[in-house]
Amino acid sequence: MEPLVIVIVLLVVLVLVLGIAAVVMYNGFVRSRNLIQESWRQIDVELNRRYELIPNLVETVRAYAAHERNTLEDVTRLRNQAQSVASHESGLPSAQRTQVEEQLSGAVRNLIVSVEAYPELRSNVNFLELQKQLTETEDRIAAGRRFYNANVRVYNTKIDSVPSNLVANAFKFEKAAYFQVDDPAVRRAPDVSFGEIAYRGDQPGRPTPPAQMGPGQHPDALPQPGSQQTPYQPPQQQPWQQPQQQQPWQAPPQQPQQQTWQQPGQSTPPQQPPSQGGYTPPRTQ
Repeated sequence: MEPLVIVIVLLVVLVLVLGIAAVVMYNGFVRSRNLIQESWRQIDVELNRRYELIPNLVETVRAYAAHERNTLEDVTRLRNQAQSVASHESGLPSAQRTQVEEQLSGAVRNLIVSVEAYPELRSNVNFLELQKQLTETEDRIAAGRRFYNANVRVYNTKIDSVPSNLVANAFKFEKAAYFQVDDPAVRRAPDVSFGEIAYRGDQPGRPTPPAQMGPGQHPDALPQPGSQQTPYQPPQQQPWQQPQQQQPWQAPPQQPQQQTWQQPGQSTPPQQPPSQGGYTPPRTQ
């Protein structure tokens, strides 16, 4: 009887250990799922804030840049589409919403880039404030997306791992979807452009474009504090002026070499003075 009792006790202990392990793994799945939902709600709040800022941005740009009608229509259409998809979802994002949000982010980015060609719009106070709020919102969305995807990765890893996959299959835990961006323009680092848009030589504090730089200036040279850098303007030739022709090089006139015995202004050598030994008669021809 004693060996049978020992076996029964061991079986009961094993069942209790497995039960406790199953409960712990189940609670881990529930905790991870709730953490994913909470992190997604933070992203959803920022997405709704972007939905509210986009109409104001579109109206501000339309007042100054009517030629960007196609871009404005694309931004408005994608914003309405994303808001419609979001209204029909109550849980985690679907693949459709991820795609629409990615397209909307690209359209807003293209709109911000296109308005660089309108100096009056870039100096508008309302546009600058909207651009600042949109930039902060995009930063918070990117930070929330990283936190959300990290939680999804942990949750999906538990579902695929052993022995937690047994609990996941028993209680029907499904994998969560990532909220990722596949647009290469968002992934790559910002480019530094040296074109006309990047250089604004007519504004204080902006570097002068290489095409307008004067001699001896470097495109990477920073303006000195307290000084206003002005663009280099090449000298313009008046129509009544003749182009100045460069004269061929001529050697300077050579001065006759002055002899040591020659005084200034004297052209003939002086007569030899008489010797000190006596009178020397002149020679006859």
